[in-house]
Amino acid sequence: MNVALPGTMPALKKLQAAPGLSFVSEVNLPAVGPRDVLIQVTHAGICGTDRHIYEWDEWSQNRIPIGITTGHEFCGKVIKVGPAVTRVAVGDRVSAEGHLACGRCEACRTGNAHICDNVRIFGIDCDGCFATYHAVIEDNVWHVHPEIPDHIAAVFDPLGNAVHTVMTAGVSGKSVLVTGVGIIGLMAVSVAKAAGAAQIIATDVDPRRLELARQLGANQAFNAREPWVNEVRAATGGRGPQVVLEMSGHPQAIRDGFAALQPGGTVAILGIPSREVTLDLSSAIIFKGATVYGINGRRMFETWYQMERMILSKRLQLDPIITHQIDMQDFERGFRMMQSGEAIKVVMKIPTA
Repeated sequence: MNVALPGTMPALKKLQAAPGLSFVSEVNLPAVGPRDVLIQVTHAGICGTDRHIYEWDEWSQNRIPIGITTGHEFCGKVIKVGPAVTRVAVGDRVSAEGHLACGRCEACRTGNAHICDNVRIFGIDCDGCFATYHAVIEDNVWHVHPEIPDHIAAVFDPLGNAVHTVMTAGVSGKSVLVTGVGIIGLMAVSVAKAAGAAQIIATDVDPRRLELARQLGANQAFNAREPWVNEVRAATGGRGPQVVLEMSGHPQAIRDGFAALQPGGTVAILGIPSREVTLDLSSAIIFKGATVYGINGRRMFETWYQMERMILSKRLQLDPIITHQIDMQDFERGFRMMQSGEAIKVVMKIPTA
């Protein structure tokens, strides 16, 4: 049975074409269509995309509509379902895939909905989850296993990026280089270890994150501000890593990753550059016989099953990455801590209406 609902709710919205977000205490609840599920959000993760929107950088200015409710990583409890919903019930504890695929394009009809031609994304193209209530079409809802805590379920979205990258590259029994250990790069280190990588090497410019990468399973870690390609090659028997997971988006890190890669190796690229990247294709890819994968989002829903099983196996370390849990009203502090480097992953607790 659907529960009685208030008339309005609090939410974080992008109300001005300028840095910052606005905490609005009275926002209309989202409409619930015949196949929609209304979720009372309990926890929501702040990600790098949210930081771009908060800082109002060039990408955000060209992508984000003013007035939108932000956020796309969350978990919560179902409190209302549309009349055509059959697989989700009131009271279910859920998360959701944040990419809304059209279901009609060739990608969707061939099992590749994660690269849908007409994709819309929560908190970017339509209202997101930084609010007390969030409506999601039933097809995108994911039931959270009872053994998985709320703050972990709230970061399934970025964890899925890491799992998709690692599993596409095929790291089992191989030497792996992770270039860039931000939030998803750190997750990738833990996922690669859980997936049976024989050796894991991390590079980054932040000493704290490099130390955390070691704690999560990296065998070696190198400061990317210093020349490291030859050291990585030496650490992998002189040939270079068999797999490179590019998580930084930094042009030089991308070039160095290809330079370090051994012949016949694999590169999976998730990091998004802020500008064009020049690369010598002959030496970096063609003559090396390298295999290169571009990674976007999560496979629906193969990746979700993979990450759930990894979490339940107890082989993933995620709590060291989630450094802060704060109330949504304290969002300004959360973003400032991310900007300063004090926080790595911040999860917000969402107030009840």
